Amino acid sequence: MTAQKISHEDDKTGDALKAQRFQMLADIAKELAGEVVFPTHFDAVMRLRKVLHDPNVSLRAISAAIAGEPLISAKLLQLANSVAFNPGAIEVVDLQAAVTRLGLNVVRSSALSIVMTQLLRAKGMAAFADLTQTLWDHSIRTAAGARVIARQLTRINPEEAMLAGLIHDLGAFYMLYRATQYDGLRERPDSVKHLIIEWHESIGVSLLNALGLPEEIVRATEEHDRLRASPNPPRTLADVVYIANMLAGGHFEWTMQGNPMSTPDREALEAAYADLQPEIDTQLTAMRESFA
Repeated sequence: MTAQKISHEDDKTGDALKAQRFQMLADIAKELAGEVVFPTHFDAVMRLRKVLHDPNVSLRAISAAIAGEPLISAKLLQLANSVAFNPGAIEVVDLQAAVTRLGLNVVRSSALSIVMTQLLRAKGMAAFADLTQTLWDHSIRTAAGARVIARQLTRINPEEAMLAGLIHDLGAFYMLYRATQYDGLRERPDSVKHLIIEWHESIGVSLLNALGLPEEIVRATEEHDRLRASPNPPRTLADVVYIANMLAGGHFEWTMQGNPMSTPDREALEAAYADLQPEIDTQLTAMRESFA
């Protein structure tokens, strides 16, 4: 079919397009009530997470589980030998040594990050390239900020904070992935934006619960885009994710349901955490290099 120029209003009100958007939401609801399906790499990392969270599993068994996923194995070895984790330039060449050097918390968050980058490249996602790239950049910015804020200002595990920051918008990624399965939505990617604005938080919470993530992490992602007084100092994981999300650009209009953070509020928040920004930038650079 020949692509036609469609107005923004047609994107929102065309009957056929509205039907596809409604069908997508109905299909998501049905899937979340049963077996969640993501691209193969994502399914693999969720299985791997169960192994990593089992206190009775040996390091050798963990290494064996990771070895079954070549992409994750290669990336984790690369990360273990990066300057950030190998300042002494002593190279590791096996997964067990890499896992030992990185630690389980880093392995958990890194494995998920690696797979999320693959999700962006899944078949059909090219139609939503601008949205997915914006989301990914925002996600790693939030993760970097959450790790630094947790480490510097709280007693919260920095790796847990980084993971929560990384997946706080997973509902939006999931919605985009599901949208690739509808011809009309692929042809009109802008028509999906307002669905994400309206539904990504609630779908994200349901998705994280369905995937079996820890309750504390799920709670930390709830209402992360809802403007409120910034907690100072942060006391909970939810506080850390909220602040990191806002510092990372959570005030974007399309994620704030048409109610972006006002300039004075944004400037006040940025000023309050200005001392941490150089460290956040350093963390962000390291994450980008690791997950490229």
